[in-house]
Amino acid sequence: MADETAPPRIEILLVGMNGDLRGKQIPLEAEKKVWDGTVRLPSSTQSLDIWGDDNDDITGLSLSVGDPDGICLADRRSLAPMPWAPEGSKQVLSTMHEFDGTPSFMDPRAILAALLKRFDERGLTPVVATELEFYVIEDDWRETGRPRPPASLMYRGEPNGFQLYDMRAVDALEGYLQTVRAWAKLQDLPADATTAEFGAGQFEINLLHRADALAAADDCIYLKRIAEQAARKHGLKSTCMAKPYAEHAGSGLHVHASIIDRDGNNVLDAKGDDPVRLKSVCAGMLKTMRDAQLIFAPFANSYRRFQPGSFAPVDIDWGYGHRGTAVRIPDAQGPAARIEHRVAGADVNPYLLLTAILGGMLLGLDETLDPGPATEPGKEPPAGTNKLTHDFLTAVEEFSASPFIADVFGARYQKLYGDTKRKEAITYLRTVSDFDYQTYLPRI
Repeated sequence: MADETAPPRIEILLVGMNGDLRGKQIPLEAEKKVWDGTVRLPSSTQSLDIWGDDNDDITGLSLSVGDPDGICLADRRSLAPMPWAPEGSKQVLSTMHEFDGTPSFMDPRAILAALLKRFDERGLTPVVATELEFYVIEDDWRETGRPRPPASLMYRGEPNGFQLYDMRAVDALEGYLQTVRAWAKLQDLPADATTAEFGAGQFEINLLHRADALAAADDCIYLKRIAEQAARKHGLKSTCMAKPYAEHAGSGLHVHASIIDRDGNNVLDAKGDDPVRLKSVCAGMLKTMRDAQLIFAPFANSYRRFQPGSFAPVDIDWGYGHRGTAVRIPDAQGPAARIEHRVAGADVNPYLLLTAILGGMLLGLDETLDPGPATEPGKEPPAGTNKLTHDFLTAVEEFSASPFIADVFGARYQKLYGDTKRKEAITYLRTVSDFDYQTYLPRI
């Protein structure tokens, strides 16, 4: 709860590698410095790993070069109220720049903006919408070390069955969800439907499409923060961890995308003919999917979500209206013709996610590619269909070796991200878990 006696503030925020928000709180009376471009933070702020370590020994971006500052240039379009903070408080997203005025190579917003310029040069604009799934859990997780569904969704200490589209689950957390909706409205986020998902305490909130992919990513990052802050207000916690429970569904972040030309026409609309361009765009996404899987699944836990028989895809395939495929085509004709990318977990960095997806789409626009036969409902994927990896370290190595990633993200960011994630993957592999002790210690 906000301290009603505290003075209002403005928070200038940077997006980190892992989709985390870092920045500064500035008294509202000193707001001018935010717009004057005089707020500085160390450039290495955006190289921090999941533990907050700058990894100077492998990146050489921190103390070894004096840990230099960068300039945080605020994006006024993202200015929004902070209803959880003292009245009058505001937040704004910024992009890190060097002192010569160039955007930092490691700023996720700058990386996405650079790719969007390629579309603009072709007279094209991506139209993007996101669907975020997340869990709400009890707030005793620090003490227990485990997530636990909200008590209102439990019976005798156990989840009371699946809750997919169950309005009783929505009603049970109506106070929390109402706060999320109210705060989203205050921030002018295009929040649409809210639904209960499979897992106990799991919900999905859809954001309406925007003809501005950078703004769509901003919406998504703000929605994650709203979900977290609203949970604190109600004595709960929200989590975008991809797989917080072994026995319950994972959380995804699905992306719907189409492309319009300067006249506002949907270039993916087949207009009754064979959707050659739409299929080529699908093929571009499929061709680059293994290269970019480290973006779609950025943590060790992310790979627990890819399980046969679940709604998270394991095959690199496509289909019409098929929710089991990696790329789904909900509509192939008309102004709503679009693709749905279903691979990413809720734990992704939305800016890097859209960069990877739109980069694959751009490849399919520039070349005429064949995605192969569609996967049909009730049937196995066509013979020869490639699969996503279940291994974190494999994803690291394929990302690090990919010419596509170097082109879309820049070679310097490819190395930074790959090296940082390799350290995380190796640390994960070196950690002996409770499973090891419970399974092997008594028997080997």
